[in-house]
This record gives sequence, structure tokens and C-alpha cells, in this order.
Amino acid sequence: MIIKVKVKSQSGKQEIKKISEKEYIISLKKPAEDNKANIELIKFLGKYFNKNINIIKGLKSKNKIVKIKM
Repeated sequence: MIIKVKVKSQSGKQEIKKISEKEYIISLKKPAEDNKANIELIKFLGKYFNKNINIIKGLKSKNKIVKIKM
């Protein structure tokens, strides 16, 4: 499954807001430097969906395309 994600880094807490079936806004604690927010995103989504996660587009952007391996 492919989803669109908008990431808000350094927000103070982790949370997921579902916008539509395939769109989410995700708040993360880590800053968007040295790949820290991307690593936190993969771990957080992995726990949320209980699946393996890959960022397939937008590694250096707030807007990302994420693949959830079924």
C-alpha cells in the first residue's frame, strides 16, 4: 500500500492524523536534520501499521510517499 505523508518535525509529541484513506499528517519529536526525522517516521509508522515501512519519495521534503509492505 502507498500513502502520502506530511511530516511536522520537532513538534514535541508523536501523533498521527488521518486526512483520508491514503493521506496522513504525522507529528514527530526529532528534528529534520541528519535523517533523524525520517528514522523516527519509519519506526513510528512501523509500530502504527505493524508492517515494514519504506520512504520511496521525499527524503528531504516534508511531503513524502511511503510504501507499507503487506
